[in-house]
Amino acid sequence: MPKEPQLSETVENFLEVILEVEHRNKVARAKDIAEKLGIQRGSVTGALKNLEEKKLINYEPYSFITLTAKGAQIAKAITRRHTVLKDFLSRVLQLDEETAEATACRMEHAIDEPGINRLVSFLEYIFECPRTGNDWIQSFIENCRSGKGNWDKCDHCLDDCKSRHRKSKS
Repeated sequence: MPKEPQLSETVENFLEVILEVEHRNKVARAKDIAEKLGIQRGSVTGALKNLEEKKLINYEPYSFITLTAKGAQIAKAITRRHTVLKDFLSRVLQLDEETAEATACRMEHAIDEPGINRLVSFLEYIFECPRTGNDWIQSFIENCRSGKGNWDKCDHCLDDCKSRHRKSKS
């Protein structure tokens, strides 16, 4: 599904939180949303009215909040982008959990569907291709720790890769 360009980062955050709360409690309440977003409950009301006008949520004041089919579809796409980005940032770039989470939250609003799909393909590639895999990631981790590359090891790594590839074909 293409990213909805008319939705602001704030609106996307609300949809993502409502989906999360719905999964946990079956329905969301303004109080739950405010708590999760770290904002005052009064600040939630205007956003909920906006989401209801866009037909992304079912909302009546002082009642439970649920996503519409369209709202759920958008929220799931946002959550997928967040999950993929966080996975990339933590597993590949080796950012700590808190930094990966915060960075993914900011990036999820900017990347489009073709971009996230390509990133998913790249992740699958680096963890499945016999030329890459966990030892390749481990080598990157060691490179990051040392602050400089030891390119003298490349020939050894390539020989190991060729050996693994031959074994996988037999």
